[in-house]
Parts: sequence; C-alpha cells; structure tokens
Amino acid sequence: MGAEPLDGVDLHKLRDFFATHVDGADGSELHAELIAGGKSNLTYGITDGAHQWVLRRPPLGHVLPTAHDMAREYRVMTALADTDVPVPRTHALCDDVDANGAPFYVMERVDGQILRNADDMGKLSPDEARACSVELVDVLARLHRVDYEAVGLTGFGRPDGFLERQLRRWNEQWERSKDAELPALDEVARRLRAALPPSGPPAIVHGDYRLDNTMLAVDDPGRIVAVLDWEMSTLGDPLADVGLFLLYWSQSDAQIVATGNAVGIQPGFLSRDEVVTLYGERSGRSIDALDWYVVFAGYKLAIIVEGIAARYRMGKTLGEGFDHMGGLVSALIDQALETASGSSIPALRG
Repeated sequence: MGAEPLDGVDLHKLRDFFATHVDGADGSELHAELIAGGKSNLTYGITDGAHQWVLRRPPLGHVLPTAHDMAREYRVMTALADTDVPVPRTHALCDDVDANGAPFYVMERVDGQILRNADDMGKLSPDEARACSVELVDVLARLHRVDYEAVGLTGFGRPDGFLERQLRRWNEQWERSKDAELPALDEVARRLRAALPPSGPPAIVHGDYRLDNTMLAVDDPGRIVAVLDWEMSTLGDPLADVGLFLLYWSQSDAQIVATGNAVGIQPGFLSRDEVVTLYGERSGRSIDALDWYVVFAGYKLAIIVEGIAARYRMGKTLGEGFDHMGGLVSALIDQALETASGSSIPALRG
C-alpha cells in the first residue's frame, strides 16, 4: 500500500475529510490501494498506518442514471447494522464531489476471506463447502425477513409494481448501453412481460447477492462476516435475489462475470435444487415461479455486462479482467432464452 497517486482517490483532499468525519482519523497522511474484485463501483483500502478503512466511489466514467448511488449503499448498510444480517459498520457519507471528484462513503475494513475463483473454493473441504452454501442461503433468507420499516427503510424503494418497473428500467438501461441491436434480448423481454408473476410480501432486495459479494470468517467458511456491494439494493420482490443467486450458482457464463468458476462443480456445495428447497424452508415463501426470476436475472446481467464493456471500450475501468466482457452479452441472452423455453411456465416458453 503506498502514498503514490492512485486514480479515483485524492489522498490530499481526503486527509481533511477523514480527520473531520471519520472516527479514529487524526489528520495523518493517508495511503490507499485499489482492492481486487468488483467491476462496477470502485473499492479502496485506506489507512493512516494505525487504522484501516474502506472507501467506495462510482466508476470513473459512463455512469448510467440511477446507478452507482453511494447514498443508497450507505443508507441500507447503516440500517442493517443492528440486525442479524452481517454488514460492515459505516463511518461517513460524502455528497460533495469537490472532496474526491465523486460522491463516496467510508466504512470499516472487515477481516475475512472472499472466495473468488476455483483455487479459493478448492481449499474448502466438502463439509466446509456445504456449510458455506447453507450459510449463503440462510443469510439471504434472513435479509428477506428483516422488517424494513422497523429499521428505518420506509421509502427506500417502491414495492408496488416492482417487477414491471424493473423490466421497464432495465430496457431503458439497455437502450443507453447497447452498441448494436440484439433481437434475442427483445424476445426475452417480451416473454418476461407476458409471464410476469404476482409478487409476495415485499422485502429488502440486495440486487446482486452472490458468493463473492460476501466475506467469510477467516477461521470459519461457514460463517459470513459481511455482505458487500449494496449498490443495487431496494425494496421489492425478494425472489429477484434468489433468481440472480441461482444464475450465478449454475454452470453458466454468469459465473465468468462473477467468480470465473461454476460453484456447482465443487464437492460439498449444495445443488441448485437443494438451494431452492432450503430457501423455501428458511424464508417461507413460494418458489413455484423461480424460472421467471432466473430468466430475468440473465436478462438484467446481460445489460449490466454491456455497461461494463462500454466503460472498458472507453478506457474508463481500473483493474483487469474486462477484455472479454463484450462477448458474454450474447451468451447470457442465449442462456436466458434456453431457460425460458424449458420452463414449466407456459408464457415464459413463448
């Protein structure tokens, strides 16, 4: 970790902000590192030599409307601080772009491990892998059981009409991000509209819940110490989280976007069917229409990946692993169509 200039953080200006707003900071010189992982908001480790924090800010360019909302991440993690959903403690939110070139927030740096690839997951014994996957499902169900009004998140989202509004929003995102027409994507959207399911009771939705957006205890991979990356959180239909989780859990191009590895092939991890059954048991929610949510997840992820690819083409990404993103868009759409065509939901089959 060094004091040399690093794109996305102005350590000279941040020094004053930290001294004024962040517990423990006393005006000492700050050092920063870009933390590996994450292809959207940027995450930095910040230290003054005695304390460690994490700073989150939007990407350097091509920011779509409603995306990369720092206040949103900060608010939901602050609200969840005293629940049974593990999140980092928050320290400060800054909306003043003069302080660092963009809004940002500061949170604690949690000690833990993130499983990002096959090598990381291969270190788990079958028993540890099973405990890890059970914990992943259990924490998601716990999030969906949180009384959002009781923790101060009334108005955090608009649950009524959530799914229909999500379809419309992501179509608009696609129109802003695409480089070429993709008729297959239009067909996926048509089927999703035709098969729109009724939503159950609303809940806090993480929006991007997956293995590498959680941090596990160093000494216990069966215990999550922090759920990370809340930039897409809202109030709505919690099965949207389950659909995306299942998309990542399958052997699919979604795995390349997330961890670069298909979790399901690792010994001990729950099967897709076991994940679905366990979530149904822990949440008490109906899982009959999950195919719709998995197809929607593929549709949404294809549009997100196109946004990432667009930033890469503009030279506005930091880190590695972006050069193949554009080629994943069509593959994700094709997989969504395949899942839809094999569904037990007639309208989804087209």
